[in-house]
Amino acid sequence: MFDIVTQFEERIAKFFGAPYAVSTDCCTHAVELCLRYNKSNNISIPMHTYLSIPMTASKLDLKWTWKDERWTDYYYIDNKIIDAAVLWKKNSYITGTMMCISFQYKKHLSVGRGGMILLDNYQAYTDLIKLGYDGRNRQPSWSEQAIDCIGYHYYMTPETAQQGLDKLDTAINSTPKLWSWQDYPNLTTMPIFSN
Repeated sequence: MFDIVTQFEERIAKFFGAPYAVSTDCCTHAVELCLRYNKSNNISIPMHTYLSIPMTASKLDLKWTWKDERWTDYYYIDNKIIDAAVLWKKNSYITGTMMCISFQYKKHLSVGRGGMILLDNYQAYTDLIKLGYDGRNRQPSWSEQAIDCIGYHYYMTPETAQQGLDKLDTAINSTPKLWSWQDYPNLTTMPIFSN
């Protein structure tokens, strides 16, 4: 059943030039899984980005600060994790990082909701699959596995992966929008982030 998810991950990894890709139900959860996996703390977040990123840092009770960054296509959250939610560019994977991309409805490859982590570390790849899938591997059935770690219910469904595969060639052969910090409001002016 999850073969289609693996196919979608492999096609996206190949497009971006990454050795591995781990799908998630959304890009915010991809970022969260990377933050959890790397035990990140003392991170910095652009004042102009999507509001779920600082909300996730607060949810995880991380130490974080705002940064006034004029980014285009992606930005670093720490020295390893990149929020690349709006990036769509062939062979743009940055070696040694975990790049989180989005398939949300406004993105170039839109399936309504979905995300992916691009990476080049095999151990992190296998660990992040389990972390995003209730602590289990995709095969065999969870009831036949000796679950040995906490996981989160953040996996991409086969139906979403199939939508991505169905739209992938069109996305590859069309010109994406160039996104930047200017596409987002200054979050520091919002009451929720005033503290």
